[in-house]
Amino acid sequence: MSVSPLPIGNTLRWFSLIASLYLLLLAVAMISTGFKLASGEQAMALFEFASHPVTGLMVGLIATALIQSSSTTTSIIVGLVAGGLPLQIAIPMIMGANIGTTLTNTLVSLGHLRCQHEFRRAFAGATVHDFFNLLAVCIFLPLEIMFGLLEKLSGWIVAPFAAMGSSGSIGFDFIKPMTKPVTEFISSQLQFENPIINGTIVIGLGIFILFFAVLFMGQQLKTLMVGRAETILKTALGRGPSHGIAAGTAVTVLVQSSSTTTSLIVPLIGNNIITLKEAYPFTLGANIGTCITALLAAMAVSGDHAILGLQIALVHLCFNVLGVLVLYGIPLFRNWPIYCAEWLAEKAQQNKLTVVAYIATVFFIIPAALITITN
Repeated sequence: MSVSPLPIGNTLRWFSLIASLYLLLLAVAMISTGFKLASGEQAMALFEFASHPVTGLMVGLIATALIQSSSTTTSIIVGLVAGGLPLQIAIPMIMGANIGTTLTNTLVSLGHLRCQHEFRRAFAGATVHDFFNLLAVCIFLPLEIMFGLLEKLSGWIVAPFAAMGSSGSIGFDFIKPMTKPVTEFISSQLQFENPIINGTIVIGLGIFILFFAVLFMGQQLKTLMVGRAETILKTALGRGPSHGIAAGTAVTVLVQSSSTTTSLIVPLIGNNIITLKEAYPFTLGANIGTCITALLAAMAVSGDHAILGLQIALVHLCFNVLGVLVLYGIPLFRNWPIYCAEWLAEKAQQNKLTVVAYIATVFFIIPAALITITN
């Protein structure tokens, strides 16, 4: 009787995935610790420039556009909130991260530039995500500023977790023993007199580790899960919007990257295998699925503000779910992102400089101008 050899390659990838998940949790804990080290009013000085909601929105947008990962940005924000960053500053940053991540879609569509009709379809398929997130921010940022909608909703959801224990515990104490020795060791090695310098160094090191943890985790998940993701995609397409949203969510949870989800769907639109209308719900599901990284990151935080770290992760989830319910669930709004994307794609087909102008204006010029005006 022959014995099948163990799949050593996949076994190593699973161990690598577990290691990268630990690094993700460690990095978030370091960011939180660093913010606490910077202490009180001095720590807040780091973020005074983002005290205006519009500035916070633009900071989140630019940061995500530059590092090309909303998962990284939102995880950083979770760590900062757990360290004491107020929710009023963090919530607009989360919204900005949602817009910034859509730059990846546009870059993927540029692979179809050689064929005009292919490019028009692919570019529309990419920018429908942009317009959905832009419209969602236009609706929910004013509601947040006026009524604190997302803060109140996420607070209501997180209340049972807060009731489980003390204000500094949210029931994930099994993570703390794995991260605390490392964070305490790093903190003990910093002997600068100014605590803000010590805190900034720990935050910077945490962000560095986080960036590579998310990147490496994404690579391992792509190798392990893309085959299953493609199966889910093919099964769901054509079975209706609810299946499309569910599939988009599932695929993005599997591969931990809405960018990967986009890279699966944009070429199919460009090659006319599926229509923009069929792909649109799948893209919305990707928006929901990408929230899983921030929720995982919230497991790593501890201390007096730990519950707020979980709350900001839930803000991200609430924002994306409400966006789908309003912009897709209400028939009046449902096709607005599609109309906007098709109009822009037509202009881009006529003049390729439209693409350059669009990317520069939406992701860099307008954010920089608004940051300048609001400070």
